[in-house]
Amino acid sequence: MNAQHIDDFLQVLSVERNYSANTIAAYRRDLERFSEFLNGEDIPMLECRHHHVWSYVGALRRSGLSARSIQRHLSSIRRLYEHLKSRGRVVSNPAASVTSPKQSRRLPKALDTDQTAQLFQSENQSPTARRDQAILELLYGSGLRLSELVNLNIGDIDLRDGAAKVLGKGNKERHVPLGRYCIEALDKWLKVHPNPRTEAPLFTGRGSSRISPRTVQDRLKRAARQTLNSDALHPHMLRHSFATHLLESSGDLRAVQELLGHANLSTTQIYTHMDFQHLAEVYDKAHPRAHGTAEQVEENKEP
Repeated sequence: MNAQHIDDFLQVLSVERNYSANTIAAYRRDLERFSEFLNGEDIPMLECRHHHVWSYVGALRRSGLSARSIQRHLSSIRRLYEHLKSRGRVVSNPAASVTSPKQSRRLPKALDTDQTAQLFQSENQSPTARRDQAILELLYGSGLRLSELVNLNIGDIDLRDGAAKVLGKGNKERHVPLGRYCIEALDKWLKVHPNPRTEAPLFTGRGSSRISPRTVQDRLKRAARQTLNSDALHPHMLRHSFATHLLESSGDLRAVQELLGHANLSTTQIYTHMDFQHLAEVYDKAHPRAHGTAEQVEENKEP
């Protein structure tokens, strides 16, 4: 019976809410794990209470799951019980009062401007190299997510107007600007594209099939090994770099939010921490009142 409740909920997310297949799959994994826990404790899903959810959170922590993953699990459970409550199958949401462990917010890692400049120093003009260069330009120049990049079609790119139509999280469409270097790189790639039709994938893997996320990740690591002597580069690092460098130069948090496609400003605000670090470094190096040791301060005090 637990499985039926989960299936009904996921059907609503898919049909009525138009959630993506990846999001539905993530909900299913979380809820099936929760269902297995309830079955092991011999607790029917409709009879679950808040102390059962607390016990489940404890089990997740003991299994070594991160605070962020536990938060996601709790979110899935809350959404499920809100659905069951709306259908009159439960009176209250047993997960509503359960709090997740505090998550330590790590600063996003970004390349500095010198590193990004090195990354684009390639003179190889083979079709694969042209494709990879265009991928780099879009990830760093326009701040795209990996999923947004691989799902682009040729018709989504307007080189004349310098813009790209992107389908982001929650199937929300936004338009992002394309810089001069990005336009040049895309133009070179499209001239050797194996299937330059409007409805064709912008980036292809073997033949004319759509490139896979794994291939993009591997090609970025290869590019980083060649130019930065490191294979630590990944798509989200370029997105972080885009946001950080743009915020450092403009200070316009709202504009960066729109360009990144963040639904909430709080998500974008994490980059203000990186911007403050940059400003603090400038202050330490340049401001006369930032220099001096504690001993020097003591010596300069009036008697």
